[in-house]
Amino acid sequence: MPLATRLTDQLQLEHPIISAPMAVVSGGLLAAAVSTGGGLGLIGGGYGDREWLETQFRAAGNARVGCGFITWSLSRQPKLLDVALERKPAVVFLSFGDPASFADKIVSSGAILACQVQTIRDAKLALDCGAGIIVAQGAEAGGHGEARGTMVIVPEVADLLASRSPQTLLCAAGGVGDGRGLAASLMLGADGVVVGSRFLACTEALIHPNLQSAVINATGDDTIRTSVMDIARRLDWPERFTGRVLKNAFTRRWHCNEADLANNADHEGLRWRNAFAEGDNETATTFVGEATGLIHSVEPAAAIISKIASQAEMLLAEVQNGVIRRA
Repeated sequence: MPLATRLTDQLQLEHPIISAPMAVVSGGLLAAAVSTGGGLGLIGGGYGDREWLETQFRAAGNARVGCGFITWSLSRQPKLLDVALERKPAVVFLSFGDPASFADKIVSSGAILACQVQTIRDAKLALDCGAGIIVAQGAEAGGHGEARGTMVIVPEVADLLASRSPQTLLCAAGGVGDGRGLAASLMLGADGVVVGSRFLACTEALIHPNLQSAVINATGDDTIRTSVMDIARRLDWPERFTGRVLKNAFTRRWHCNEADLANNADHEGLRWRNAFAEGDNETATTFVGEATGLIHSVEPAAAIISKIASQAEMLLAEVQNGVIRRA
């Protein structure tokens, strides 16, 4: 029996799973595959390439998808929101900045505003902006985030919503790599999950196969939170947010040597970008969370969703019968 939650009911999904709008990686094919597989796929708006965004919406075809933006970057190119809203996304996902200046336009368009938050203060701000979905992101997540752990921030946000805005949906993000993570998130009070790292290793992801191999062969111990890739690329990330990536020669050279890196950013940034395109995983830092240790194969997105959902369904049913399973 598929898991029915308020998220599946409100978004008309088969499974309570949303794919994270990972910059550059989450294109239209991935978003469409997640949606046709029973979840909701999000296109990653990234740092504001209009042509790329339009291309990916075309690639999604007629699939019902959403779109996500890095909020501080969107503030520099606000017309990109209009590009997305013209495509009638089911959800617009904002993270890493104040959503207030975009909230009214998103809500009035008919899309659901989803705000990813890393603190309780962020969650309160998102509620003030009319968010229909709060995504509580723990530090285990790949890519950018902050310091709170998923196991605690999710129930704390759940308590906040219960007392202040019971109708607002809650999703958990950070460290959800299989059905155990989905089942645990539901027990913590979430209505569903946002999954990023697991979809790096899917056939529809826009990522070099070498970087996918690095994800498959790593454990959570092989990740690090750092800002070196942002400094090299001269991306003005707010200081509170670092990125979780795989350790490699680049992080070993520059982590804790950020001042020197800033002085060499033109050279190192170009080297990093070329390496990402070419699949050189000793130079390009692969953005992946601690869930990398749970990822062992590259599969179609629909198969990944089915496995996560069926494992969670089985585990929750067994718990009801008094069975506790380790794996």
